[in-house]
Amino acid sequence: MIIYKKAALLSILSGVLLTLSWPVEGLSFLIFFSLIPLFFVENHINEGSSKRKKLRLFALSYLGFFIWNLGTTWWIVNSSVFGMVFAILCNSSFYTILLMLFHWSKKRLPLRTAYIFLVTLWIAFEKFHLEWDFSWPWLNLGNVFSENIQWIQWYEFTGSFGGTLWVLLINIGLFEVFKNHPPSIKNSLWVKKMSPWLIGIALPISISLMLYQSEKDLTPKIEVLLLQPNIDPYTEKYDKENNYYFDLMTHMIADHITDETRYIFTPETYFGAGFGASLEEFKTTTLHHKIDSLLEKNSDIQLISGIQSYSIYRTDNPPTLTANFIRNGLWVDFYNSALKMEFQQEPEFYHKSKLVVGVENMPYKSFFRPLLGEFLLDMGGTVSSRAIQQHRSVFEHKKINLKTGPIICYESIYGEFVTEYVRKGAHFLAIITNDAWWGNTPGHKQLLSYARLRAIENRRSIVRSANTGISAIINSKGEITNKLSYESKGVLSGKFAPTERITFYTEYGDYIARWSGFIAVLFFLIAISGRLKKN
Repeated sequence: MIIYKKAALLSILSGVLLTLSWPVEGLSFLIFFSLIPLFFVENHINEGSSKRKKLRLFALSYLGFFIWNLGTTWWIVNSSVFGMVFAILCNSSFYTILLMLFHWSKKRLPLRTAYIFLVTLWIAFEKFHLEWDFSWPWLNLGNVFSENIQWIQWYEFTGSFGGTLWVLLINIGLFEVFKNHPPSIKNSLWVKKMSPWLIGIALPISISLMLYQSEKDLTPKIEVLLLQPNIDPYTEKYDKENNYYFDLMTHMIADHITDETRYIFTPETYFGAGFGASLEEFKTTTLHHKIDSLLEKNSDIQLISGIQSYSIYRTDNPPTLTANFIRNGLWVDFYNSALKMEFQQEPEFYHKSKLVVGVENMPYKSFFRPLLGEFLLDMGGTVSSRAIQQHRSVFEHKKINLKTGPIICYESIYGEFVTEYVRKGAHFLAIITNDAWWGNTPGHKQLLSYARLRAIENRRSIVRSANTGISAIINSKGEITNKLSYESKGVLSGKFAPTERITFYTEYGDYIARWSGFIAVLFFLIAISGRLKKN
């Protein structure tokens, strides 16, 4: 019982260290030690003679990962109690399964190979967590350094998966040192054994600092206005018509427009009244005419705004998997969109493609819809599943020959996804978002912080218009050069530097994750065969 209590304390310690390392208020350095207590728990259970080893390991691992998930993403409760419970319970289970598979592999593979299996399996899982319908990559380990941008300038070569690899290797190396050479005043051998792994922490940071110093500071020259209207989405936003929000926008930007202004951005679903704007009939709407009149007076300006939109299908059978049934013979696809308008140019739409699970889409709809019906969590607006577009779009500003990569809220978490905008010619990235669902919690701060990773990976400036904040301008080093504080109503006026440079990561994406997936599957099959394990 005493040993079990000690193991439980070690699991709790891992959960606490993981939580304390997380942005935006954590100490990232702790991440290099955070998994070591859980490795001790696994090792003790593996070498012990107690019964029900797997059950004990599952319970103790789950405890540590549960504390981590709860401590870092509890703020989801502000938008949905069910969503928070579901995300935390499921995500804790996924990480526990990773450790269980490592425990299993140690009996069938040499120890070093089992460690390689764990590292590649973990990275492969993070990649899978970016792609499947229950996607929730908020706690991918490479995200942990988003507030320490001077440490990770080499993300332009590896993406955030390079950070995950770094964290796992250091934790494993230090664990082996502590396991085989317990710290002792009488025996300093453990200090010598630790040295290579401490260098393993310091060397990537040193390389990053050199990259940070060598990265050219481009001169910001394109003026942009970022709207932060500070509208409560629960009690206010969807009660007013789009004309009201157009008038609000024109009033807020009136004193900020100059002869150098080239862009105006509004937050996600800024124009979100009713069912939204019909894609087929948008050019005939009052909103289109009003925006067109505004741009006629400011012909060098491009407006990119969040808008809710829809397409109607008149058919008896479901026209698409995402279509919502209205009545017999009538189906509708709803979109969370970005609208681009420029004087004397056709309006263009980009539809959000990474949707929030349970709020904007029902995962595996073809399976769950017959069982649950159209069940979604109500976070204001139209409570219907959204449709997506399969490929990224860029918006070109004809007057100045610049292209924008429009990113809508949750999409900014996805590294390789964002590179598609840049490969299509985006000279800068624009995030339109509404983080008000989570209130004044770490949620909106973390999402802003993760955007800094995308800036480094692609060496692109990012402009960010957020409903309640934090609206910001981020340079290609990941530095926030200008911002509005949370819950302040206003317009952020500033300049950014566009560029055409293509980084290694932009070109090749998540190659570390793809190779990890291949290696993990290979070692899993070898482990099943047991051919590498000596009798």
